[in-house]
Amino acid sequence: MPLIKAAVCHEFGAPLVVEDVELKAPIAGEVEVALEACAICHSDLSFIDGGWGGSLPAVYGHEAAGRITALGDGVSGYAVGDAVLVTLIRSCGCCVPCASGQPVQCATPYDRDAGPLAAADGGVMQHGLACGAFAEKAVVDQSQIAKIPDDMPMDAACLLSCGVVTGMGAVVNTAQVRPGQNVVVIGAGGVGLNAIQGAAIAGAARVIAMDVLPEKLEVAREFGATDGVLATDEKPWKQIAKITGGRMADAVFVTVGAVPAFEQAPRYLAVGGNAYIVGMPHSGAMAEYEPVILGALGQGMKGTKMGDTVLRRDIPWMVDMYQQGRLKLDELISGRWSLDQINEAIADTRSGAARRNVIVFK
Repeated sequence: MPLIKAAVCHEFGAPLVVEDVELKAPIAGEVEVALEACAICHSDLSFIDGGWGGSLPAVYGHEAAGRITALGDGVSGYAVGDAVLVTLIRSCGCCVPCASGQPVQCATPYDRDAGPLAAADGGVMQHGLACGAFAEKAVVDQSQIAKIPDDMPMDAACLLSCGVVTGMGAVVNTAQVRPGQNVVVIGAGGVGLNAIQGAAIAGAARVIAMDVLPEKLEVAREFGATDGVLATDEKPWKQIAKITGGRMADAVFVTVGAVPAFEQAPRYLAVGGNAYIVGMPHSGAMAEYEPVILGALGQGMKGTKMGDTVLRRDIPWMVDMYQQGRLKLDELISGRWSLDQINEAIADTRSGAARRNVIVFK
């Protein structure tokens, strides 16, 4: 069985170890992709920290792009050499959620401990997030890939696999923001900037970015924010009231995993508005609300996973927007790192200053 280099998590909260692992050939319905770029997402960090459990050792990474190098039996519509993105959205196409147009909620279980990865000595290696993309190659189900233009830069393309579809999808798919509505985006990191882009593209009247760092509010304006509010201000909802002429926000997107952000989000809502849970706190984290206010004002809270993305519908549109210059991808990249530098890239991501750090394999 061939060996590849991968960044392996052996202990929650500890640095990853770059070592040889075994990668099985693709079986029926699977493809093998030689990866050229993989971005570091905060979901990867949550798994690395043990925030969502799982078995070890494991290879994480799920926001990737590369070229197909092998096809399993029954794969159609793809050929060796095709440029594709690789995502964690694995769907069977047959269960009720898939048949209802919600592939991100696929109900068919997948045993990540029985995936294509193994330790160099043959021991169990978890196929983290059903991708294992912190590695030179990945084997995934054909539902987890989407074609991209042959000449599209891989470091930009990989961002479409998670951060972009999560942020933009939350706005255009889940919330279906309409022209003239007011939007608040809490967190101006990688996902938040894409929610901001999505709101601007959707025609929102006010796109208000919130963050704890003033410099990130300035960056948010480059991505379409009309206003910025520091989340550390004593009563930020008063500023939002002033910006919106007292109307407040029709949609609030919480793109960070900090519980205080979820608790404060309803304060920014207009009558009939909704707050959307985009960022994912660690399992067990709890928030408190005053439900009578939500009920009396007809407000609500809704989760959105991976922007309720349908790959074959959404990726071609986003690629086209990028090619037109209307969707910023290159500008999202904070730094490019080698696989051997992954722990440095992770540390930089944890600092909160990065938009998206990308591991580049070629």
